Amino acid sequence: MQEYATHSTTVPAKARAITRTWNTVTHDCMDGAVVQVRHHTVTLTRTDAGLVAEIDGQPANILKADQILRGATFRTVTAEVLEAPATIGKARAYRLHKIMGRLGLHEHYGLAARALGRDVFSLAALTEAEARTVWAFVVNLLPHARELAAA
Repeated sequence: MQEYATHSTTVPAKARAITRTWNTVTHDCMDGAVVQVRHHTVTLTRTDAGLVAEIDGQPANILKADQILRGATFRTVTAEVLEAPATIGKARAYRLHKIMGRLGLHEHYGLAARALGRDVFSLAALTEAEARTVWAFVVNLLPHARELAAA
């Protein structure tokens, strides 16, 4: 699926859309004058079997949906569902818990919450970037953390 630009500032750069919906306005012109204005709502959804399209709430051919999106004079993203970011999982969370324990840090979730500025209820649910932020916070708090963790 071509990734139609959304220019959203709230969407992480690497997040892929599972479903995205656009409102389109297409001006049909003849001799420089607009003779017809068409409005459509187009939704594309990624499935295990491939892309699925809807036009104005009805199942549609993916090529027709693409044609509407490419030919639109204006298109606006009105909704999208993004893939959940990958998490570090239980094994890496266990290692982080173990290292924090060896360092004498006992409030692991509180420490992670301070590092991230939000509540943390599971280290396994941290993204890679969040885990690195937590580790950097620990190293800043205890400069000898790297040596103790490697031991």
